[in-house]
Amino acid sequence: MTATADLIDLAPDLPSCETDFKSYGQRLRFQGRIRTVRCHRDNGIVKALANTPSSGEVLVVDGGGSRASALMGDMIAAAAARNGWAGAVIFGVIRDSAAINDMDFGIKALGTNPRKSAKDGAGETDVPVSFGNVEFVAGHYLYSDEDGIVVSPEPLP
Repeated sequence: MTATADLIDLAPDLPSCETDFKSYGQRLRFQGRIRTVRCHRDNGIVKALANTPSSGEVLVVDGGGSRASALMGDMIAAAAARNGWAGAVIFGVIRDSAAINDMDFGIKALGTNPRKSAKDGAGETDVPVSFGNVEFVAGHYLYSDEDGIVVSPEPLP
């Protein structure tokens, strides 16, 4: 995977996420087509998507920046890894970070909170979501590494 800094050097107008995320999991670099979820303190849709087969997509979850309850834990992360997801970007928090750090999976999140979220399935999928001065659109491409996140409507080298 080409480094995000090199991608920006090649295409200076690419949007780069200005949110200061923490990295979890063993996969520090991941990329793929975007699938989105918008939810608030309810990870039912996140769990459902993680349990579906993926061809290396990246799950982008807009939890509104809430730190009140985790939108992903070790069981959902393990399901996503098992089903071929490349990684997840969560504008919210996760839990079970020690277990997730042992997985071949990549997550960027705001931090951690041990509190579970609801599982009612409230929210929306594959709608445009925005945070960090970037709009994440289902079907566009996301590139994530140690330096940050860039997105593009087309695949990049």
